[in-house]
Amino acid sequence: MTVFSVWAPDAGRVDVEVSGRAQAMSPVGGRPGWWALEADAPAGTDYAFRLDGGDPLADPRSPRQPYGPHGVSRTYDHGAFAWTDDRWTGAPLAGAVIYELHAGTFTPEGTLDAAIGRLDHLVSLGVTVVELMPVAAIPGEHGWGYDGIGLWAVHEPYGGPDALKRFVAACHERGLGVFLDVVYNHVGPGNKLASFGPYFTDVYSTPWGPAVNLDQAWSDEVRSFIVGNALMWLRDYHVDGLRLDAVHAFQDHRAVHLLEELAVAVDGLSAATGRSLVLVAESDLNNPRLVTPRPAGGYGLTGQWSDDFHHTVHALVTGERQGYYGDFGAIAGVAKVLARAYFHDGTWSSFRRRTHGRPVDTLTMPGYRFVVFAQDHDQVGNRAVGDRLPATLAGHPHRDGLLRIAAGLVLTSPFTPMLFMGEEWGADTPWQFFTDHTDPFLARAVSDGRRSEFAAHGWGFAEVPDPQDPATFLRSKLDWSQPSREPHASLLGWHRSLLALRRSRPELADPRLDQVRVAYDEAARWLVVHRGALRVAVNFGDSPVELPFSAPVLVLGSEPTVEVRAESVILPAATFAIVETSSLSSWYRFGRYRLSRVAFLSDLGCWVGKTGERECSL
Repeated sequence: MTVFSVWAPDAGRVDVEVSGRAQAMSPVGGRPGWWALEADAPAGTDYAFRLDGGDPLADPRSPRQPYGPHGVSRTYDHGAFAWTDDRWTGAPLAGAVIYELHAGTFTPEGTLDAAIGRLDHLVSLGVTVVELMPVAAIPGEHGWGYDGIGLWAVHEPYGGPDALKRFVAACHERGLGVFLDVVYNHVGPGNKLASFGPYFTDVYSTPWGPAVNLDQAWSDEVRSFIVGNALMWLRDYHVDGLRLDAVHAFQDHRAVHLLEELAVAVDGLSAATGRSLVLVAESDLNNPRLVTPRPAGGYGLTGQWSDDFHHTVHALVTGERQGYYGDFGAIAGVAKVLARAYFHDGTWSSFRRRTHGRPVDTLTMPGYRFVVFAQDHDQVGNRAVGDRLPATLAGHPHRDGLLRIAAGLVLTSPFTPMLFMGEEWGADTPWQFFTDHTDPFLARAVSDGRRSEFAAHGWGFAEVPDPQDPATFLRSKLDWSQPSREPHASLLGWHRSLLALRRSRPELADPRLDQVRVAYDEAARWLVVHRGALRVAVNFGDSPVELPFSAPVLVLGSEPTVEVRAESVILPAATFAIVETSSLSSWYRFGRYRLSRVAFLSDLGCWVGKTGERECSL
């Protein structure tokens, strides 16, 4: 027997239609607005709800939508899957290396089962966690996944619920954790949640319309819907963590914020299952409260994305200054985020036209709580033509060197590094904004809106790919022939070497931000980062630079032309090197530079030596 239940507080009558036969449901005592019925409906039975005799509607908590999110629902038995990961204890964020992938474009087939065939590549690369972009049911065949409608069901073209379980099991078998991207700040257009109850409120406006109802009347049930959904992915699909999309868009003014409520519930599930479970927020608030422990007044999330890290690196290597890149692009910005996580930590933001963010306490906040990257789905896909960094830098005389520098900064940082699928071999296939809306009016609005948005920035209408054109989706698939040929193979080798070094040298994964010290020279275009006994040295410039070190030993260089001398290292243009020095207390003397030209960024401070010379324990 199956118990069908649904929350519909405004309905006077609710029926469940099981295999085409309608049966009246009854109100549930002690649960205002809830209706239930027990019926004979084994796994695989189609059903739908009718409110006050209206049209059949999919279950808001439907475990499967075989006909798409607007079709009828289907019962599903989560207990029937034969799991093989009994000894798996989770994938903690500390020490993790994340690989973000989109199931529909990761392989030519675009399914989760096909993605399993590429997991060994990820193991050999050296990543530890696969982060799946949203897999909830969306209209049509393909899309990014952020307009989910069937939030409790796996998108059928990816293979449905069993395929996701097979994927997670295969990852765990190989020692890979799985994080899943989920969206709770809005629900995709065309959803029917408002027919069931006040899931939304017009008290607040959002880019997607009325806000999800997190703090108005009946919001307890809406929050329960969200928390229950999060626990479902973690419990029933054995997912190790969730990436919470754009939490800055939450409109929640209750005493206990939804993020804290989620963290408490997930901690409880972790204790019950004996698995480490992770919550990572995407937020542009630059507010460390999200990842501050609850006893210290925070929300208690495990981690958050740091867009500032991306912006500083991207603007520096590309030279772009448009839009929100306007405040970035200096080596000083890279130095600041490496030591303090945020660039805007209470400073003026010219893009926002106000001060933004607050400082991170580097003495108490571990760096692993910040996920950093040089590329991700948003920063690539939200560009007009979806050009990845290799394509953006096409024609630059030091393109390959700058790609190696970007990778080196991410993978030697004190944070949790993340790669976007294909980045490891310098994929130059685009990753564009694509949709497959089945509603003709919505499809036209999305296509015209996308092109109009970029027309305001000087792009021709025909230059911007049509999101609804199937070719836009197909162009965004990875080309798996690239990793075996140059220049892609060499860049893949560079990523593997960096990740192997990060595993073998604990200094490179050390999350103690108070131990990170950075020296740089804006005019001479170099930067040196102190990582224990190792020094990460970067030359962003077009000319060679010689940097003084105490008895240096080259551990890894981006080019064979990096030259080590008795008391210095010569970095050719656009190169990156990791150098080991003679002792932890090595002193560097930058006497060849005027004092005003060399900047030092450190919470531990630096010391001024003789005139024209500055010394710092870097």
